[in-house]
Amino acid sequence: MISVLIPSRNEVFLIKTIQDILAKAEGEIEVIAVIDENWPTEAKREFWSTPAKISDPRVKFIHPDTPKGMRWGINNAVKEARGEYLLKCDGHCLFAPGFDQTLLADMQDNWIVIPRRYSLDAENWAIEKNGKPPRDYHFLCYPYLNKDHDEGMHGVEWKARGYERSDPQYDIDDTMSFQGSCWFMKKTWFTDFLKEMDEEHYGLFAQEPQEIGNKTWLGGGEIKVNKKTWYAHLHKGKRYGRMYHISQGEIIKGHNYSATYWMSNTWPERIHDLPWLIEKFWPVPTWPEDRSLWTEEGRKHITQSGERI
Repeated sequence: MISVLIPSRNEVFLIKTIQDILAKAEGEIEVIAVIDENWPTEAKREFWSTPAKISDPRVKFIHPDTPKGMRWGINNAVKEARGEYLLKCDGHCLFAPGFDQTLLADMQDNWIVIPRRYSLDAENWAIEKNGKPPRDYHFLCYPYLNKDHDEGMHGVEWKARGYERSDPQYDIDDTMSFQGSCWFMKKTWFTDFLKEMDEEHYGLFAQEPQEIGNKTWLGGGEIKVNKKTWYAHLHKGKRYGRMYHISQGEIIKGHNYSATYWMSNTWPERIHDLPWLIEKFWPVPTWPEDRSLWTEEGRKHITQSGERI
């Protein structure tokens, strides 16, 4: 069985996402949706599809007394999961037919697997016709260079790697990082190796792919993109806005903690330091040629001096 975990708050398309998953899955599946908000009022129901419309026994809803954040939602959905495998996704995603069996067919116990990602045209519930190629690869940017408001190590779409590795021989391929909107792994990899999402240090929301992705690569696992199947994810933009309304200060705090933690090689269970991961995917955009800067000390030198690489 695959347990699909959907942490959600203020979702417009949650019910459509659940219905799509149930319709497209070909194997045994369950869906655990976390409603991290108050139940919708009658006035909101024309905008927010109520859980009352779902009566399928394969679907379970978790509702905390007060909003607790995405990381809490993931951790508690995993505790309820009965499946051998976990697929976490956002509450605004469309999936390929048979996505579950395709993911299972190319899977190993120490992998995190990411389906190929398209953009979602939510009103028509279809892949958006924008002429853009699918998003298959992400890299970790050098902390402090990608955004002005924080020093986070962000996952950035790696278009050049996608063009270079478009041949079918790369249908199952390594990716340095990923967007957190969808991932697939064995449940024991999450519970026994990753040991839950860290709510204390990262906060309610930030740096989900960096925490589980860096632990996987640096702990002896691998992250793969599976181009044999896909999902389409909604880019919310101004029309829908952020559905998880987390304070900017909270998010920045999580980003900055993550950058320091991984650049300092702090995780005690690692078998590789961060420079190993950079070398594996080298050359990585935004990272300096000078390997002495691939450390927290080097990063501090850059940020304090105000230099630009």
